[in-house]
Amino acid sequence: MTDHSHEPQDISARIGEPKGRGVLRDAVYGAIDGTVTTFAIVAGVAGAGLSPFVVVVLGLANVLADGFSMAAANYSGIKAEQDNYKRIRQIEEQHINDHPKGERLEVREILSRKGLSGRVLDQATDAVTQDKESWIELMMEGEYGLGGIDPRPLRAALTTFVAFLVAGMVPVSPFLFGLDNAFQLSAWMTMFTFFCIGALKSHWSLTPWWRSALETMLIGGAAAGLAFGVGNLFNV
Repeated sequence: MTDHSHEPQDISARIGEPKGRGVLRDAVYGAIDGTVTTFAIVAGVAGAGLSPFVVVVLGLANVLADGFSMAAANYSGIKAEQDNYKRIRQIEEQHINDHPKGERLEVREILSRKGLSGRVLDQATDAVTQDKESWIELMMEGEYGLGGIDPRPLRAALTTFVAFLVAGMVPVSPFLFGLDNAFQLSAWMTMFTFFCIGALKSHWSLTPWWRSALETMLIGGAAAGLAFGVGNLFNV
């Protein structure tokens, strides 16, 4: 949404929400990787001339195992960020307790870099350093650049897994249902999936939908072509 309420109570509620980056990155990441890796397996196995049954088995195994692995890695990565944030926050809190004058000078420097000066800078420094929580939060963002840690790692992991699962089933589905010309159908469906993912993610960017769609399709197609070429090397 590009517009929202500017009533005082709505502003307070919106600004007071836990900071996070949402699920867009996790959804796009999971969908693209699910499509790429699964089609890479399909293309590699098909290129090697193996049976459709092997394609289905390896494709489904990749969707479930690699999807779960990605979700677990995403969860662990966000938890590691959270742990690092908590560690640095404790350090900064100890610095404020042990060296309040030096930390106050750091607050003043951060605020001056935001355009404050003179009496306004003095008043803002006094106001921030009177509240310890506000003081620490300002230092975390201004000194360490740690203002937006995702507070919901489980949500991020589930989003990655679901997106991987849904998109990853596309390349293997023609083989799963025993369709004729399964590999050709898989290739076209995969390219269309890349195209749709790119077009959809353009909704949250300034890039034209067709450019984003083509870019995503070309990246995915390059990975698929590489996998198929490698598979052909072992076609005996």
